[in-house]
This record gives sequence, structure tokens and C-alpha cells, in this order.
Amino acid sequence: MDYHIADLNLASGGERRIEWAEKEMGVLRLIKERFQKEKPLSGLRISACLHVTTETANLALTLKAGGAEVYLCASNPLSTQDDVTAALVKNGVAVFAIREENRDTYYNHINEVLDRKPHITMDDGADLTSVIHRERKNLADNMLGGSEETTTGVIRLRSLEKKGLLLFPLISVNDANTKHLFDNRYGTGQSAMDGIIRATNRLIAGSAFVVCGYGWCGKGVAKRAQGLGANVIVTEVNALNALEAVMDGFRVMPIAEAAKIGDFFCTVTGDTNVIAKEHFELMKDGAILANAGHFDVEIDARGLKEKSIGFKKIREFVDEYILPSNKKIYLLSEGRLVNLAAAEGHPSAVMDMSFANQALCAEFLAKSGEKLEKKVYPVPSDIDEKVAQLKLNAMNVSYDSLTEEQEKYLSSWEIGT
Repeated sequence: MDYHIADLNLASGGERRIEWAEKEMGVLRLIKERFQKEKPLSGLRISACLHVTTETANLALTLKAGGAEVYLCASNPLSTQDDVTAALVKNGVAVFAIREENRDTYYNHINEVLDRKPHITMDDGADLTSVIHRERKNLADNMLGGSEETTTGVIRLRSLEKKGLLLFPLISVNDANTKHLFDNRYGTGQSAMDGIIRATNRLIAGSAFVVCGYGWCGKGVAKRAQGLGANVIVTEVNALNALEAVMDGFRVMPIAEAAKIGDFFCTVTGDTNVIAKEHFELMKDGAILANAGHFDVEIDARGLKEKSIGFKKIREFVDEYILPSNKKIYLLSEGRLVNLAAAEGHPSAVMDMSFANQALCAEFLAKSGEKLEKKVYPVPSDIDEKVAQLKLNAMNVSYDSLTEEQEKYLSSWEIGT
């Protein structure tokens, strides 16, 4: 059933926070105003599995303004903000989410939104898509397509496509330039550090801070940690990423070496067991482990539990594990997304572009989904460009355009001229 909230004070608080986030979401606001007039999503059912935050609330309300029936569940058990859920339900969006829900409830909620037989899905981690492909293939017959928000989810979708198993077209919102160049870098960078600091209240300056993975998210975390005064170490498996980290001024080494000197560790790879069982005994007494990748598999939390001889919850998001050597290792947010479990996720100004892409891709699927093949598509370039233009307009930033002479010069070059 829907998450019905009787506590109007809780809903009111959520509404105020949604309004506060909306102030920094100028692009989505402009889209919402147009959607209210044109109703491009009229008659469509959209099921979304996203982090239930104030920014997601503004996306859901934009889709609703466009005429869609919106059904929302959480993409992470620890990221749901219950006051936001209450506010959305009060404003006519069906939400199936509650903070700290267990695994069974999590998947029950996923099936609840799929029970609405969506025409379009929105995913952050591809859990809706996975359940459809694994258990509910018949739903694909009714679908125009879906979109995916994050790197981890896109990896899963491309694997399905490569095997010829994809049941409906999907748009990789994560690969839009106005998404991964900003959300992944600036959003994850700031929110991951925010979560680590809120959870621990420890000083970052002067520490050895290990960033596992130097993709766009890793670049953001490394830069923010450096800005706070940390000595940043990067671990990588990709030669080009490792080389870029070196050129950016960071030390690069294998995780087995970094484990011995790190004070803080933050994983941002999208892969499993990046910090594995054999690394824990190499670490300093008091090492702090955090994950900012989508799933809770990057740090081998199960291996840490098996290896430990003692356990204690020190703070709300800090679990202490005592190893046979009597070293103490601290795991944040149970190895789940530290930026959403211990903090509030990405700032609304950066989510503005990500969710503008989501809204405009939903409109694109409404118009063109029936013509698409069962493939993973990039965000149409005109949408990506439009989001960038709208963001600059919302920020009151002006920029140059080519003169007629410059356009002619660029298009008229010939050999021998």
C-alpha cells in the first residue's frame, strides 16, 4: 500500500525542505512551468526507483505537473527522508519507502511500483530493470522505455544489451555531459565528504585519505579531500585513470600498499570487494572506511564481520570492529552510500541538471519510445545542450557565440587554403 502519513507536521517540514531545494533547481523549475502548460506526459504511468530526497521530490512533482501518474520507491534503504515521503504523499505522489527498510520491504516496494504497469521507468542502480528482466518480463510489453541515473546501473544495462537480453529501450542519463561531469564530480565530491564528516566529526586536514577509483566520482572526492587539507592517495585498475591521478598531483599505489598508511578510505568504483578481507589486518588501528559507490559491495563488510572478535556501535553511523590483533576498524553507514545515509546526498544545484535530464528524457520517451530499439541510448545531444543553456540562464551567466565570420571559417577549410 501507499506510504500514508497522518503526521501533518512531518509533511509540512518536508514541504519546507522541498521548497528550499527548489530554490537552487532553476532548470527543473523552468521545465515544470512548461510541463504544466503542455502536459507532455499525460496518460503515462512512471515508476521510479530513486533516492527519496528533496531533490527527487522536485523531479516527481515536475513529472506530475506534466500529467504523469508517478509511483516512487527508494533505491537505497538508508537514503529515504521520511518527511519528504510524507510531503509527496500529501501532494498526490504515491511513495513506497521508509527509512531503514529491510531487504524484504525494499523489494516489496519495488514490486509495488511495478504493479502499476509503468509505461516508463526511472532507475538509480537498475533495480527496477533487474526485477523486470528477472521476474516480471511481461511488463516490458507495455513499456515505452526507461532511464538510468548512475554509473553502476549503466554497467548492468550494457551487460544485458551485450548479451542480447534487453527487453526495452533505456536511456543512460548518467552519460549526459550535464550529468556525469557535474553530478558525479561536484555532487559526489561534496556529499561524500559531508557524510564522512557528519558521521565521524573527525578532522580531514593532515590525514592520509585513500580514494579507491578515479572515475568522475573519484575525481570529485579526491579534489574535495585535498581541499580540506588531506594527503590524498588514489588506487586504480585503469592505466589512464591512474595516469590522470598522478598528473593531478595525487599519489597512486595498489590498495595493499595504501591500506597500510590510510587514515580514511572512500570507495567509488561500482565494483565489488575493492577493500577486501585481506586488507583489514594491513590497516592502521582506527582506520575509517566509507563507501560512496551505489551498492554496499565495495567494502567487504561481511568479511570484516567474520574477521572481527568484537563489535560496538560508536555513533549513529559508525560501527567499530575489533580484529584479532586488537586493531579497531571503523565502518561508516554499514558500507552503504555514506553521502545519503549519513548526510543528505548531492546539493540541489547539481541535481538540478541530472533531474532535468530525467524529466526531458521522459518527455522524449513519451514522443519517440515506440520507435526505439531495445538498446542503451545516450541522452539526445539537443537535450544535453538545452540543459546546459538553461543552467547558465538560471545562474545569470552569459557566454559568447560564434560570429558569422567564425562559423564560415570553421566550415570552409580546404587543403591548400
